[in-house]
Order: sequence, then C-alpha cells, then structure tokens
Amino acid sequence: MTQDSITLRLARLFDAKFIAAMSRDLIETGLGWSWHPDRVAKSIRDRNTVTLIAEDRERIVAFAIMHFGDDCAHLSLLAVRATHQRQGIGKRMVQWLIESARVAGIATIQLELRTGNTSARRFYRALGFSETAYIPGYYRGRETALRMLCILREPNAPLPQWQMPRLPRR
Repeated sequence: MTQDSITLRLARLFDAKFIAAMSRDLIETGLGWSWHPDRVAKSIRDRNTVTLIAEDRERIVAFAIMHFGDDCAHLSLLAVRATHQRQGIGKRMVQWLIESARVAGIATIQLELRTGNTSARRFYRALGFSETAYIPGYYRGRETALRMLCILREPNAPLPQWQMPRLPRR
C-alpha cells in the first residue's frame, strides 16, 4: 500500500453496511452495536454531517463521521482497519475534516473516546486536541469516556472575510 493508492471520498448510501460493520468490529467492540447500517445511512443523507471514507483500490479501509452544528462540530466516529493503521490515513482524514470545519466557520470540534485508548489519545493530541472532561457511564452506562476538544477559533469571534478563489488561467 502506498499513499497514492489511498483516496478519500464522501460516502454513498451503498457504503453504509461496510461502515456499520467496521464500526461494530473496530469501535463498538464489547459495547453492543448502535451504528447499524440504517443509522449510518441516515448520517450519509444528513446535509449537516460528513461521512468520509478512505479507499485502497476501491476497498474501504477507513471512515469518519462528523456532524457540523452552528459553531461546533462533533467527530462521532473514526476507524482505520488494522492493516492500514499507522500509515497516515487517519491523520489525513482528520486534517481534511478540520479544514472543512474551518471553511464552514466552526469554532470547535469535540469527540469522545474510551479512556483506556491511549493510542487514540496520543493521536488526537498530536492533531491539536486537548483533553477536557471525563464522562462516567458514557458508553452504555458501563464505560467512561474522555472528551477532547480542538479549538479552531474563539467562539463568537468574527468570521474571517471570505473572497472568491481565483481560477487558474489556461
């Protein structure tokens, strides 16, 4: 696998069952399955949610689901198959989502993760997220979550002026 073989694209409805299975197997292990194909499909259809996938030669190897509110975005899920971890795919996806949030005028991005997931904590810290709170019982009343936050701009700060990008001359 090379970075050239990995492409990012927005998910389509037929991707929902693959994303849901990855969530079940890679994220929701031991918690019960809540991101069923119908719930993933609802996120794909939601105009305020981005469902991003990474493909390696048309095989889904990673996905992320992030909801955009007025001022805050919430990264609900991010998973990369074990065969493709530590190759920059997750980082590339989160950076794409952060840039999308900036363009949308979002002030903060928050997420939750299992407190015992030390590799995810390091991953998100390296991308500019801070640990902000522990939430006991967050996962089905059984497991504590750690909330992390990435500040893109101060809330209620004026948005930067937007200008139409110039098209390259041919």
